[in-house]
Amino acid sequence: MSDSSCKVQIIDTYAEAFGMWCCRLIVTASDSYWVKMAVHTATGYGTSIIGCDCEAGVEQYLTPDLTPDGRPGAALLFFAIKSDALAAAVVNRAGQCLMTTPTSAVFDGLPDINEDATAQTRRVALGDCISYFGDGFETQTEHAKRDCWAIPVMDGIFHIQADMGMLKGVGGGNLLLCGHNQRITLNAAKAAVDAVRPMPGVIMPFPGGVVRCGSKVGSRSNPQMIASTHHAYCPTLAHEPDSLLPAQTAAVYELIFDGIDLSSVKAAMQQAILTASKHDLLAITAGNYNSKLGKYFIHLHALSLDVS
Repeated sequence: MSDSSCKVQIIDTYAEAFGMWCCRLIVTASDSYWVKMAVHTATGYGTSIIGCDCEAGVEQYLTPDLTPDGRPGAALLFFAIKSDALAAAVVNRAGQCLMTTPTSAVFDGLPDINEDATAQTRRVALGDCISYFGDGFETQTEHAKRDCWAIPVMDGIFHIQADMGMLKGVGGGNLLLCGHNQRITLNAAKAAVDAVRPMPGVIMPFPGGVVRCGSKVGSRSNPQMIASTHHAYCPTLAHEPDSLLPAQTAAVYELIFDGIDLSSVKAAMQQAILTASKHDLLAITAGNYNSKLGKYFIHLHALSLDVS
């Protein structure tokens, strides 16, 4: 992919991404309104593993012909470092946010995943845990050709699949958009997010897909903290000797990408660079941590773009 009209400087650096466990749920409801309510609630407070139980977002909205029970739906992706932590987070969110949504049902979005000897995939309990809410009135049944639990609720039955698949994905792919004007830089970030949204297998978990407070590993002021503000990219700290900001930078916005595999993250980053490069930015760069955070190095110049 190339864009000969691109005049934005692409810094010769790399994004340092890391392995994360991932699962995919399909949520359906009687209409699109209740699908969106379920989605917004279940993925809330799921921006960063720095302070959240998982990173969560909408992979895509689904038409009835693409869901197990033939109703409107959405595919959600959830990510965490440890598989047990992810399983606990998703069970909690399914019980507190999805079961409580009127007319909802929940299915495994990775039904072909089986536990393997290489520890790259797992199957874990989902409905098997939540079924206890039925207080003995729950039943295990086939629903939409899936092994589900039927839990009596006040508008009928809540169906949820008994278990779910999990796989090793990739989190922390990132880009930093540097601009001379806050509004223009934010518009570039939003355009990049909009371009990535339709792509399968990836989410951008922060508010609107955009991060204003990028972080670095560790903290000088509090050794107990695992992360702190990425001061090298804060415009008000451009006077600091270790600032990495291009001259005249007034705003920096970060884009974070979590995907079911490395190729999904790379494709999303590539699309984001292509889109953002069409805006009046100073530079596009990425965050890395001297190999202290992750094993995946995604080099920006290797994403097959023309570099000005």
